[in-house]
Amino acid sequence: MPSHDRFCYDGFALDPAASSLTCHYSTGTHRFTERYTFHPPGDGQDDSGPAVAWDDPAVRAAARLLYLLAGVSYYKTTAAPRIDLGDLPTTPAERDFLRHYYVEGLAEFAYRNGLDLDGLALEGPEADPAPIAPYCPVGGRPLIPFGGGIDSIVTVDGIAADHPGAALPVVSPPGDRFAAIDDPAAVTGLPVSRVTRQIDPQVRRSDELGFLNGHVPVTAVITGAAVVAAVLERRDAVVLSNEWSASVPTVVVDGRAVNHQWSKSEEFERAFGDLVAGTLGPEIAVFSWLRPRSELWVARRFAELTGFHRSFRSCNRAFHQDPSRRLDHWCGHCDKCCFVDLVLAPFMARDALAAVFGGDEPLEDGANRARFESLLGLVADAKPFECVGDTDECRAAVHLAARRPDRADTVVLHQLLDALGRASADHRTVETPLFAARGDHRIPDRYAPADLLVRAR
Repeated sequence: MPSHDRFCYDGFALDPAASSLTCHYSTGTHRFTERYTFHPPGDGQDDSGPAVAWDDPAVRAAARLLYLLAGVSYYKTTAAPRIDLGDLPTTPAERDFLRHYYVEGLAEFAYRNGLDLDGLALEGPEADPAPIAPYCPVGGRPLIPFGGGIDSIVTVDGIAADHPGAALPVVSPPGDRFAAIDDPAAVTGLPVSRVTRQIDPQVRRSDELGFLNGHVPVTAVITGAAVVAAVLERRDAVVLSNEWSASVPTVVVDGRAVNHQWSKSEEFERAFGDLVAGTLGPEIAVFSWLRPRSELWVARRFAELTGFHRSFRSCNRAFHQDPSRRLDHWCGHCDKCCFVDLVLAPFMARDALAAVFGGDEPLEDGANRARFESLLGLVADAKPFECVGDTDECRAAVHLAARRPDRADTVVLHQLLDALGRASADHRTVETPLFAARGDHRIPDRYAPADLLVRAR
């Protein structure tokens, strides 16, 4: 019987003619191939910067980082105790990063499958510290990875006016696009840098093939793809849209933090940003523009961006991999629908939110009460494994929304307020810390908003 005691990195290849990167991995029983194809802005879109040739060392260095990150989708099929990096030399710092990436990025996967990844070992040839690949970008031309939700929309609004050379990298499957991304992307007016990600089809047959299944740190992979796109287009920054609460664990089990959003956390951002700087030099920055912000701060800013209110759609079912099962409207019942409705309720008129949700606003449906209670932490260890804010943000949203005159008869909202206790409903108590900048960030001065520059001084 073939052994599943190791997962292997089998190499990667660049194809300049096809503008593609192909990555190869294997287990004892299966071989996997993942392919990325890069399409810089075109078709009349503005693209004023010079391109980098595919044989440039910086392109290969960036592609190597993506190759290291992308293996996680195939490692999870067996969760082998050893990772064999093949003939790819790596430094101790790179192996430390990669091991931490697998253990923490797959913490939810391990928790749900009853696995312990703490003993994971990495094997492969030792590399001397490599010289930084020479990379000289054109300043002021950031890439802003765009998912179509309120976070990335607010980042675009905050960055694009002062940096007209910005573009949006959008990752999608071959021959397919997500309307929930493309529709708000069109509203921004910015050019789109498209990346086609072709996942090995065997992964879609996990149950049939007996693979383990579960959540992977896909945001890390998308960030790696954006770095490759940025280098190909000679851009100086990859600007993420991950707010402060993305660093808050979803659950703590026996003292161990499990964070569904780990690849959106400050910990990952800092580790990967340092790795990029050590590979390509300090001229390219990888950072989140929203890192010191709360979800309530983001929601308040988004409420003012009325041009996006009818085009954005963060519902989980808008991103189903099977197009036939993909919704072209908000479902009104998933955790993400409930969370988005809740954080916008303090800042948008009730009839405006009803229009956003096409008449199926989650707060108007008593059947959603249990989902809201999980968001508020009213049920122990029931926070959804989703990209949602932390308990304090959700509770503050209830307090603030309940004070709106147009929410006086929103039954679910006031039931939630009663469950929290009206005595703590003073909006001044909850507003101040959640609307102020908090924690650390890695935003370079050239991209920092004015309030953070003043705070830094």
